[in-house]
Amino acid sequence: MNKPLADRIRPQSLDDVVGQRHLLGDGAALKCLIESGEIPNLIFYGPSGVGKTTVASIIANKTQKALRRLNGTTASTQDIKDIVAEIGSFTAPNGILLYLDEIQYFNKRQQQTLLEYIENGKITLIASTTENPYFYIYPAILSRSTVFEFKPIESDEIVPAVERGFNILADEYKVELDIENGVFERIAHGCGGDVRKSLNSVENCFFASKTDNGTKHITLKTAEELTQKSAARYDRDGDEHYDIVSAYQKSMRGSDPDAALHYLARLIEAGDLPSACRRLMVCACEDVGLAYPQIIPIVKSAVDIAMMVGLPEARIPLADAVILVATAPKSNSGEVAIDEALGDVRSGKCGPIPRQLQNKHFDGEDAEVKGQNYLYPHSYKNAWVEQQYLPDNIKDRHYYNYGQNKNEQAFKAYWDKVKGVKNEKN
Repeated sequence: MNKPLADRIRPQSLDDVVGQRHLLGDGAALKCLIESGEIPNLIFYGPSGVGKTTVASIIANKTQKALRRLNGTTASTQDIKDIVAEIGSFTAPNGILLYLDEIQYFNKRQQQTLLEYIENGKITLIASTTENPYFYIYPAILSRSTVFEFKPIESDEIVPAVERGFNILADEYKVELDIENGVFERIAHGCGGDVRKSLNSVENCFFASKTDNGTKHITLKTAEELTQKSAARYDRDGDEHYDIVSAYQKSMRGSDPDAALHYLARLIEAGDLPSACRRLMVCACEDVGLAYPQIIPIVKSAVDIAMMVGLPEARIPLADAVILVATAPKSNSGEVAIDEALGDVRSGKCGPIPRQLQNKHFDGEDAEVKGQNYLYPHSYKNAWVEQQYLPDNIKDRHYYNYGQNKNEQAFKAYWDKVKGVKNEKN
């Protein structure tokens, strides 16, 4: 009975998995892949306790491959080599299915160690992460994997799992249950979409409640007290992980240092340094940007210090950086400009690179126009000369607009003056 309740009642079929109907409902892509038996390399992305490990275990049971498990927080490069050494041996004649939990904690070198064996199919990788894989996973592994996002589970979907948990405990300990109305819903609602956390609360409530004449009396008061404690570290007000990090960034963007510090405190209390650091760096670039470009290396340095010293000291450089970002002038002109440029590229508005910009040092016999005709800006006054840089079909396209802040307006005034005097040589 020492095994946690969440592990004892882990579903054995896809139909029993709580939530994730967008992935596991009839006709959903992931369910069809699993049922086909042809399992590609997979990356499961989403918050804790929403079924990533459960689905990986179900997949493992459907394959003929030897299942091996590693956790990115504790595994070493030697652990990977030990698994690789089994390939082709009598212990893994059909290859290996590696379930790698918390892959975001594997460094680049560790991830690269797996790459050769993923490519040749001797290892099928199923990795899970609570962080955005496009920030934390080596691109070569991403390109060989299919990413599926697991979402926080709605509280009404968790209620049946809570009820089932109480019934299993009652059977194991040979007691009857007397449960007040609202207990199931309170536990399901108070655990932030995390099934594992809700089942831990079920166990806490069960063992904290009195037994009279073979009957466990579980009160709503007990559920409220224990569920609050189990959820307080990360989801104190019932908000989900993504709501907290969203509020964190929006508070910095909105120049409210008090609110930004509040949401930082919630992330710190949860021990979620990666989310706190990543959103902080994004906000420095996206929302402050060119209004105060020096902030970008400052924030990066604060993040590096935080990750180096760890908690609890990490709270200090992070707080300094959050206050700086929240109180700095704001400009998203850089983000708007690159998004518009990306929009053109994605819609096919590219065109040949102008002749004067090409990396050519000689002309072939078929060249209609001889000579590159590139004008070297440093040969001209103020290191600027008028010439065409964009392709012909979008030569008049305009992406960047100076923001209405002191820094960008100073640059604008400078270039307005420089460009008013055209093609004047030094």
